[in-house]
Amino acid sequence: MPGQVTPKAACIINPNQHGCSFPSKNLAGVGVMFYCLLGLRAEMRERGLFAEKPEPNLTELLDLVALGTVADLVKLDDNNRILVEQGLRRIRAGACSQGILALLRVAGRQPQSTNAQDLGFYVGPRLNAAGRLDDMTLGIQCLLAESELEATTIAQRLQDLNVHRRSIEADMQDGASLSLEEINIDNQFAISIYQEDWHQGVIGILASRIKERYHRPVIAFANAGDGLLKGSGRSIASLHLRDALDLLSKHQPDLILKFGGHAMAAGLTIKQADFELFNQSFEAVVKSLITEADLESVLEVDGNLSKSEMTFATAQALENQVWGQGFAPPLFYDEFEVLNQRLLGEKHLKLSLKKDASVIDAIYFNHAEFLPDEIQAAYQLQTNSYNGTQKVQLNLRYVVVRD
Repeated sequence: MPGQVTPKAACIINPNQHGCSFPSKNLAGVGVMFYCLLGLRAEMRERGLFAEKPEPNLTELLDLVALGTVADLVKLDDNNRILVEQGLRRIRAGACSQGILALLRVAGRQPQSTNAQDLGFYVGPRLNAAGRLDDMTLGIQCLLAESELEATTIAQRLQDLNVHRRSIEADMQDGASLSLEEINIDNQFAISIYQEDWHQGVIGILASRIKERYHRPVIAFANAGDGLLKGSGRSIASLHLRDALDLLSKHQPDLILKFGGHAMAAGLTIKQADFELFNQSFEAVVKSLITEADLESVLEVDGNLSKSEMTFATAQALENQVWGQGFAPPLFYDEFEVLNQRLLGEKHLKLSLKKDASVIDAIYFNHAEFLPDEIQAAYQLQTNSYNGTQKVQLNLRYVVVRD
């Protein structure tokens, strides 16, 4: 939502401003710009400006619209899902930015089978790595590259930056874990955390990781120089983060120097000297807006799958749908016998699981501890292509040991 005071401008385009009848309220910035261009083209057509020249084909931009919509973590309502689906069709057909194709390739993904998760987990982070660690124009140059060679060259640079970003992130997570061990998280409704040596470009990812672990709104801060801290926040479903910061700003107008964002993510700037005050004030605001029950992480599953449903065709059909923020992919649940397991890349588990008389492969990412012989698991059904072989496997998301 816009603030109480809007800028002086000839035109302000915001589907969420008061009195706006535009029905799609969850557009990302790229979606707002796309509809702005559609409206501009319609007006130019009405004025006869295309009488002697062809109209621009704005569908050629849908690959970028899809990427921005997924990467910005906006809710995938009906309209956003349509935009993403149309963009994915162009990407799968190769009728898209050379940069997107190159980023998919360096990430080891096949453009012809790209889905929304690929944009969010593989393309977006590599583009963002430029802005986080180097120069954001590098990502723009990649998307605007006109040749495959140019796009591939820039994409490889982005890949290298992303590897470096992961290393920095791992160090920051270690530091955050040590700090959080000294805090009684169970008594807190929110987490504000800061360390002097943290990198500004990675605090958003750090906040997301901490939020996933503790299921609380989290804001991570980094030193921005000149006595300032820049923060990046991630929230849970029950708290609209941008609105919470707006409420805090109204209560204490001088505490937050600037902020912006949406329900699930936000950025802000405060004075370094005000960190403890912000910590206490943000905790109080969050506590006034949500309940203890909201802090309980509830896992909702879609039941179990029969042997006849655990097929490559089913997995492929699920992967080809548009899933994302506010429209999560199906999560199934069952009990399994662990037949064998081994470490993959020193931090993942590759397993063979047995359900009744059926044996199926499974992967448990970012989990290096071996599991007992019997488990209960929530999982996603997915395809796995390796060395020209296509198989179905379970992507284990949550595991508990059977009593």
